[in-house]
Amino acid sequence: MRLIAARDARGTTRGRSRRSPLALAAAAALLPALLSACGGPAEATDAQDVSVMTWAPSGTGSADRPGMTDLAQAVGRELAAKGGLAGHPVHVLTCNEENTADGATACAQQAVDAHVIAVVGSSSQYGTSFMSLLETAGIPYLGGYGLSSPEYSSPLSYPVAGGLPALVAGNGRQLVAAGCKSVSLVRPDTRAGDSLFGFLAAALAPDRVGLTDVKAPEKSNDYTAVVQQAVGDDRPGHCVTSALGAEPTANLLDPYRRLKPRNTVFASVIGSVQQSVVDSTGGDGGPLAGAYVTGWYPTESSHVWDALRGTLQDYAKGQAVDPADPGVETTWVAYEVLRQAAGRIGPGHPLTARSLRAVLDSGEPIETAGATPPLSWGMTSMLPSADSPRLVNTAVTFQQVQGGRLVDQQRTFTDIRWVLTGGKPQG
Repeated sequence: MRLIAARDARGTTRGRSRRSPLALAAAAALLPALLSACGGPAEATDAQDVSVMTWAPSGTGSADRPGMTDLAQAVGRELAAKGGLAGHPVHVLTCNEENTADGATACAQQAVDAHVIAVVGSSSQYGTSFMSLLETAGIPYLGGYGLSSPEYSSPLSYPVAGGLPALVAGNGRQLVAAGCKSVSLVRPDTRAGDSLFGFLAAALAPDRVGLTDVKAPEKSNDYTAVVQQAVGDDRPGHCVTSALGAEPTANLLDPYRRLKPRNTVFASVIGSVQQSVVDSTGGDGGPLAGAYVTGWYPTESSHVWDALRGTLQDYAKGQAVDPADPGVETTWVAYEVLRQAAGRIGPGHPLTARSLRAVLDSGEPIETAGATPPLSWGMTSMLPSADSPRLVNTAVTFQQVQGGRLVDQQRTFTDIRWVLTGGKPQG
């Protein structure tokens, strides 16, 4: 059946066929046999066409990550041009999650209805709404953006990065290496923000670096009082780090620039600060000049993203997809894992949600061309944590704004697993 892309009111890709009444009647006659061959929603044994889905919010505000679904569509076009996924024709479906629980649930239900073998490289903060649907259908969630706790606890979730916990803990170690003697953490005044304070405190504690907790509203047009509290008396060796979202951090930088601290050093984590934020705030002449940033992956200029840039150049023409966006990079890594895992199943064998999970659960490391350390979700790789056992990638990168660009401070990853598990410093 030839599928023609169509979008519903949510902007979701669905398949519809163009067939004559005679053809439809013939297809109806074959339907029992096809259903027998396909089995349940996530366990289709047809070794021919397979489908995957990527979702993210679009048209909603600061949470939007349309680049993730745009990249997924580009990857789909590339796979179609190069023989599919391990020899299987593949349909990449996308869904606008709308940054709502209902939207996330609707996307998950469409993934179930479409018999996808995986949800890949997606972004949603409503894991508590969608994960149970995927679990019931046996659909793996591969490479989510790490915005909800089920992504690090569900046995069907396969995250490729460590989320905010790894970033904040890693940022603490980066600031220790930078010589910070005291740190003010500007973080959301939420329960999730409380946990971020704990991760940073654990990272700073071995070096006895003082930590001030600065709670900030998630939505505000004026962070002047927050900045004044964070900077304090602007003494030498003092650092301020932001773990707010991208838009609040951008709003925070305006009063920080006006205050003009002479000694305080600014820091943040990727997602709160990225290259587009550096550019929009004045580059090397703005408040982020010299800022320290902790990331999940190497910077966009690294050769590890050459293939990503090639895909965008060849298959995303006319789409403004930013290869420096961490959501885009996460989606790319997730699809790379999908390709590698499908390749281990191989042509001629059923490529299903079940066979894909078997590869991912095997414990055999999967390479991502240097974007991350080798990834494994086997039992020995699990984090010894009741809340986030699926947080298997505890490596981060240290970056700094130099000459108006985010550059890597070092070419190696820093593993902060010991911080997340309450252990002692390694190395």
